[in-house]
Amino acid sequence: MTDRYFSLDGVRLHIVQTGHGDPLVLLHGFTGSADNWRDHATIFGTSRQVIAIDLLGHGTSESPLTVDQYLIERQAAQVAALIGQLGAREIDLLGYSMGGRLALYFVLEYPHLVRALILESSSPGIRDDGERETRRMSDEQLAGDIERDGIELFVAYWENLPLFASQKRLPDATRQRLRDQRLANNPTGLANSLRGMGAGVQPSLWGRLGELSPPALLITGALDPKYVEINERMAATIPTARLGVIPNAGHTTHLEQPNLFRQSVNQFLNTRA
Repeated sequence: MTDRYFSLDGVRLHIVQTGHGDPLVLLHGFTGSADNWRDHATIFGTSRQVIAIDLLGHGTSESPLTVDQYLIERQAAQVAALIGQLGAREIDLLGYSMGGRLALYFVLEYPHLVRALILESSSPGIRDDGERETRRMSDEQLAGDIERDGIELFVAYWENLPLFASQKRLPDATRQRLRDQRLANNPTGLANSLRGMGAGVQPSLWGRLGELSPPALLITGALDPKYVEINERMAATIPTARLGVIPNAGHTTHLEQPNLFRQSVNQFLNTRA
């Protein structure tokens, strides 16, 4: 497994790369990093090339002060430039939560680069303008809290959100590793990620779902009813989509049920191939 750095669009991005063959690009969620995928990357890497990216403001990628650099269109362009620098013509693309929103935007803007799309616990954004503005203001307040109070208080708040309640069933060592990974992030990067690519500022993609042409797998956890409902609606709209609901898992299926998650991904990619 190799750590590499690339200068793209004026920023420095870190990736973890392993394996050989068809490339599979992994995009983590908010507060995450490429480290979240290391166990999966090792296994996926036995049959394909795996590229896990630290998105801007996360992990050891750069955390610029300019919010515009975090916008979803800028980050999608960074991923496209990275694919070009790696010499890949097409990729399979897997995104979790925030990374899934970026993956969905990416395939709509760069459809010629994506063979297959996998979205885990993700959405096309917020359709209603009023709800989106409310979320934007909430994210701005949270960004200010991160900058004022620091990363430790923020992580304590974040890991106790109802969205992650099912993670409390995980072994203590697993939860500690996740906490340590979150604490390693740059507070400026997290705050500006919320401001630049939070659901409150991302354009809604609901009206574009019918444009998707690559095969798509939508994964959710059965213990995450909000995202099960969102993905049921997505699956009914995306012509090429299939929905997979993983039992005994909440929002973070790749952490809570890693074997079932990998089985779903491998079966989908092998069938598509």
